Amino acid sequence: MKKDLYVYPALFDYADDGISIEFPDLPGCLPCAKTTEDAVHNAKEAAALHLYGMEQDGDPIPEPTPVEQLSLEPKQIPILIEVYMPQYREAIDNSYVRKNVTIPRWLEQAATEKGINFSQVLQNALKAHIFQAQP
Repeated sequence: MKKDLYVYPALFDYADDGISIEFPDLPGCLPCAKTTEDAVHNAKEAAALHLYGMEQDGDPIPEPTPVEQLSLEPKQIPILIEVYMPQYREAIDNSYVRKNVTIPRWLEQAATEKGINFSQVLQNALKAHIFQAQP
């Protein structure tokens, strides 16, 4: 079940060349950054994208490990990362994708001469086709 708010511990590992971030409960979610502020920001975005992908794939979302149960290595600091998913879901769902279409050359030339916005016309046609009233 999708939740609106997820809170997961992240392990910030400080090194001379920057900060690497690991989410023990989200394998493969491994952002990094140069500063702590950027690390928190990158961790939120990476976790949101990771969780969104899991939601879309129907994967079970794991429960977060309690901070007191984490095994820390030297120079690692646990930080709780809070992700409010509705804003990320909306941003991802409303992002644009590039699609290639094939049309006759004469049609492309005529539309270009009239200054037609191909993307807008295609969006309008798809919406009309998908959402037209069903009998």
